[in-house]
Amino acid sequence: MRILLLTAVASLLASPAFAQDAEADDFVIPPVVMSIEHPNEEAVEPYEQSNAHAGATPFEGTAMWEAFHGQEGVNRIVDAMVERNIADSRIAATFVGHDLVRIRRTLKEQFAYILGGPVDYTGRDMASSHRDLGLQAADMGALVENLQIAMSQEGVSFVAQNRFLAKLAPMRRDVVVR
Repeated sequence: MRILLLTAVASLLASPAFAQDAEADDFVIPPVVMSIEHPNEEAVEPYEQSNAHAGATPFEGTAMWEAFHGQEGVNRIVDAMVERNIADSRIAATFVGHDLVRIRRTLKEQFAYILGGPVDYTGRDMASSHRDLGLQAADMGALVENLQIAMSQEGVSFVAQNRFLAKLAPMRRDVVVR
């Protein structure tokens, strides 16, 4: 689906009509500036980094970190969840045009931090990072469904999944804006 969409966009951009309009309006696509700190990510405006921006306090001890199979388990869960999200017709459009490398990295940091792993969260706070997305309750529901599937595929127990989701649930008020 994404290849088909990219092919259609490339064809449109290459069409003479588009080229004429672009020349007439002095249309210039701004260059993408890449991050120096995080390879393969687009650069972002500077912001204050804080574990408080993760949206939840971490679990104490190592039980939850171990239940999620440490960093490797968190990586697999996030990667599977993001893949499901971009393939999910209910919410795929939310991710178009966003830096998926950065999304994956910050979700891995956030999950690892909340699960009590030895990781700091370097992403933005939940409210500002989701402010302009216009997310609805149904969008959040679809994302949670995809997370639950990814956690189940990783073999995370139902009890551990529910404890983690209970930590994430209060973020809804900062993420869902309409």
